[in-house]
Amino acid sequence: MQRREFTSGVFFTGVVLVDPIRAAGFNESDAALGVRSALERGANAAVDLLGRSDGFLGNPKVRIPLPGFLNDAAKLLKATGGQKKVDELVTAMNRAAEAAVPQARTLLVNTAKSMSVDDAVKIVRGGDTSVTDFFARKTRAPLGEQFLPIVTRATEKVALAEKFNAVAGKAAKLGLLKGDDANIQRYVTGKSLDGLYLIIGEEERKIRKDPVGTGSAILRKVFGG
Repeated sequence: MQRREFTSGVFFTGVVLVDPIRAAGFNESDAALGVRSALERGANAAVDLLGRSDGFLGNPKVRIPLPGFLNDAAKLLKATGGQKKVDELVTAMNRAAEAAVPQARTLLVNTAKSMSVDDAVKIVRGGDTSVTDFFARKTRAPLGEQFLPIVTRATEKVALAEKFNAVAGKAAKLGLLKGDDANIQRYVTGKSLDGLYLIIGEEERKIRKDPVGTGSAILRKVFGG
């Protein structure tokens, strides 16, 4: 009877299959170090970029607009003399995101440090945003809980925010808005997280495209192909 063995993730069925991790010139420990380094680098880059004045408001990629049809309605409100109030609300929404994002650094870095070797190997073998996808799976829910009180404090200072929630709530009942978009605090929290993971993803693509340019020996070894 043909004997099968399973060692280090490799099947032997009479023909030796080469483990792609080992074939790349590094081991699983290297993979873990490299991915943790990439996670930390991406997290710090995103927090540094977004967690400052105009990090969201001044960046078209992540700037938070009013949701759905309310964005179109705001244009009408501006045309009837309400531009200042609309601008105040949009500014407050983005300032809230900028205030919330720095709170993410500790959880993101701790998540990177606690990642298992198995997770690291899967990430190395994964696609261009597998690092970011891992982050999102592990941190989106707890970060949302951290962000929401900060966003709430920042937006409740704006008079139009309460009116937004009233109008958006009615719109959601009519199917014009998604449930989470009908509450400005939850909407901004969600968009803050979207922006955070977008920038982490961009940083990951940079690392994978040019690991040598990072100046990190372990990133060059793991992502250098």
